[in-house]
Amino acid sequence: MIKINQYPKTIYRIIVVQALIAFLPIALHAQTHLSQYIQQGLESNQSINQQGFLLQRNIAALQEAKSMFLPSVSFSTTYTKADGGRSIDFPAGDLFNAAYATLNQLTGTNNFPQLQNQSILLNPDNFYDAKFRTSLPILNAELIYNKRIKSQQIDLQKAEVLLYKRELVKEIKTAYYSYLKSINAINIYHSFLKLLEEGERVNRKLFENNKINRTAVIRSQNEVSKINASLVSAKKTEESARYYFNFLLNRPLTDSIITDDAPFEPAQDLLQSDEVSRREELIKLEISKDINKNLTGLAKSYLIPKVGTSLDLGSQAFDWKFNNNSRYYLLGVSLEWNLFSSGRNSYKIKQSIASQYATEAQSSYVTQQLLTELKVRKANLQSAAAQYQAAQSQLKTSNIYYNDMTKLYKEGMAIYIELLDAQNQWVDAQLQSNIALFDTWISLTAIERANASFNIQ
Repeated sequence: MIKINQYPKTIYRIIVVQALIAFLPIALHAQTHLSQYIQQGLESNQSINQQGFLLQRNIAALQEAKSMFLPSVSFSTTYTKADGGRSIDFPAGDLFNAAYATLNQLTGTNNFPQLQNQSILLNPDNFYDAKFRTSLPILNAELIYNKRIKSQQIDLQKAEVLLYKRELVKEIKTAYYSYLKSINAINIYHSFLKLLEEGERVNRKLFENNKINRTAVIRSQNEVSKINASLVSAKKTEESARYYFNFLLNRPLTDSIITDDAPFEPAQDLLQSDEVSRREELIKLEISKDINKNLTGLAKSYLIPKVGTSLDLGSQAFDWKFNNNSRYYLLGVSLEWNLFSSGRNSYKIKQSIASQYATEAQSSYVTQQLLTELKVRKANLQSAAAQYQAAQSQLKTSNIYYNDMTKLYKEGMAIYIELLDAQNQWVDAQLQSNIALFDTWISLTAIERANASFNIQ
């Protein structure tokens, strides 16, 4: 074989340094940019904003329920203009005219006039009634249970908001690591492309000097074309990952993403815990059970009578008169007790109790489901970590093999096909190590979601 010394040593050094930079364990104290992106996503995500509005609605509903215990004041007025209809006949003339005539004769005066028989309309004519009514419930079990339920619905909605936030955090972190994976893959392809283009240039010179045959040149060109195609695919993957990440943050899809330093393999501390009690799904079910208990109490509240009081302050008179005789007050106490309703209340109680049992059964099922999910996520993380360790070992081996083959090729003791095979193995090892590393981080993110260990501010 002919010794080839035209390969610049700087090319190899650049490739090796870039590979080491991409995969050396870097002490990552805090992923500041990722934390900032998570906070930005939590603040701008439209689904979370929607849930926040629903929470505000439930808070207002609780305030409304509380206000039912306070006095309410209303103003009402009526005016009646009537003619005809039922009437009451009052024989005033028949009763008093004879007596009045006698009195006039005895006194020699006309001080006692003759009266006409009267017909009084039952419908008041030209009559008004204006009043302020103040009402206050004294005993009402329905209002008590309604207030409790509204308060618990607020807690339920808060858990729903946290559920949305936790899912969004998982999606943001997963999208972020997918983006880093695509960026690193592009860097690997770029580095390898430079190496192949340099190899193609050297082979072309050697072919022009009749030191090698055309096969090496053609193979070099094919490898450059293949890597160019892979690079285009990697760029499209990076573009898609960037679009989805920006979508989660409610930003323009084409915005650039500032990344932190490449992370090293994550610690697996979360594998020690089998706790899922912090999951919002279980919290929601516990709140739902309490709500169902209060709904049962609400259905039974018909057994307790309702007691209330009211006070009317107003004025009523004919011809819009307003004086001491027209003004009045009316104080009342009311009692309402549902004694018979054809079994409707008992049916409501049975429905509430059935809903309560259903929620308890669902809680047990969901707990087992979440525990199973957590165990599966842990197994995936262990598998991803093992894949990463194997990829690191393969990367080290392929790097040594590539360096040895490069020396042999320079000394004319290896053919170009053997060197190319070593190059491909080395690049494949870099790509597999990159994939395994970020798959490990994605698996860790899935565990954080499965046991609700991520602290949401």
